[in-house]
Amino acid sequence: MFKKILIANRGEIALRIIRTCKEMGIKTVAVYSTADKDSLHVKFADEAVCIGKPQSSESYLNIPHLMAAAEITNADAIHPGYGFLAENARFAEICGEHGIKFIGPTAEMIRKMGDKMTAKETMIAAGVPVIPGSEGLLKDVAEAKMLANKMGYPVIMKATAGGGGKGMRVVWEEGELENAYNMAKNEARASFNNDGIYMEKFVEEPRHIEIQVAGDQYGKVCHLSERDCSIQRRHQKLVEESPSPFMTPELREKMGAAAIAAASAINYESVGTIEFLVDKHRNFYFMEMNTRIQVEHCVTEEVINFDLIKEQIKIAAGIPISGKNYTPQMHAIECRINAEDPYNDFRPSPGRITTLHIPGGHGVRVDSHIYAGYVIPPFYDSMVAKIIAIAQTREEAINTMERALSEFVIEGVKTTIPFHQQLMRDENFRKGNFTTKFIETFTMQ
Repeated sequence: MFKKILIANRGEIALRIIRTCKEMGIKTVAVYSTADKDSLHVKFADEAVCIGKPQSSESYLNIPHLMAAAEITNADAIHPGYGFLAENARFAEICGEHGIKFIGPTAEMIRKMGDKMTAKETMIAAGVPVIPGSEGLLKDVAEAKMLANKMGYPVIMKATAGGGGKGMRVVWEEGELENAYNMAKNEARASFNNDGIYMEKFVEEPRHIEIQVAGDQYGKVCHLSERDCSIQRRHQKLVEESPSPFMTPELREKMGAAAIAAASAINYESVGTIEFLVDKHRNFYFMEMNTRIQVEHCVTEEVINFDLIKEQIKIAAGIPISGKNYTPQMHAIECRINAEDPYNDFRPSPGRITTLHIPGGHGVRVDSHIYAGYVIPPFYDSMVAKIIAIAQTREEAINTMERALSEFVIEGVKTTIPFHQQLMRDENFRKGNFTTKFIETFTMQ
């Protein structure tokens, strides 16, 4: 087992990893930018190293600074968390070159799943259902029109190097296609320095349901059930839950088997997530694989009583997994609390927290790095807390979440707590009647 792990991240996920390391008897090293010097992950780690200025490019994305911090503290492993360098294949390689274990999959696995077209080809070969679409990148508008007519409208164009909704355009009829094609290519070039575009059939009334997987160094893979992440705004998740209210035992078995096939196709080692789109007829299609721990991993932990960070560390240390497939035993819902103003188009609201009261009680978990007096910096993601409600049934979990949100007090900045309170009262949400388009018709009151 590792003696000391450097956490190449910040905020709540860094604190989350520190907690598990302490329970495992592993020393921890926090890294921080000058903007994060007062963050809790810095206070609770065994050691802390400043790695640069507030801008991510000069701190959390600066590989030489991270490697220097690992070397001067004699860390024998690096946990990347999520975001930043968590899915950077070159970073994983550099860790190996310096004799430091990257707690995650190999660089080759990250590369195979990081490029969407390569991932799709890998899934087709593995027999995993994929959304009908172009076999490769589109050559020109003429090819795009021909394929769209063959598949039938609506279609969606996506950037091969894309993420966060960039380089993505839905086309409902042929007259819109040329303009959408050009806009998608231009946005992809500007965002990723790569204007490669591919096309897929657009799935109507979709749900975003993902399967948590774990694989070890000995070829064994299992799934740890599903999470429903359909409540999104501009392709960013806001609420996640398990089990999905749309799931059936038969669908779980099929999706679980597909997720195992997907991970096995690249001999995956570490924890990861296979993301699917599921249509209203419960047909499911591979969307992408995240080769890292997810923000919403806590939901899975609570419904199967399992520490995913511990499993990730054990896999990296060469310990075999059990190989057991899991079914949710409880119901859990997670709300992401962001420092944003939901009454003002979710405008970011950095600043000093003047008053803070964290909710508690039976069935409530809060993962956060904030405290009264903490200054939320404007340089990073706006998420400041995750609140998870756990109960025997979905209705009870929603009621617990409502109660917990009413106790959650954050003053000095605007947060998305009022949005989540309204959502929990929404009749369609409570009935489980929603798709990924749900928030587009949701109005704050």
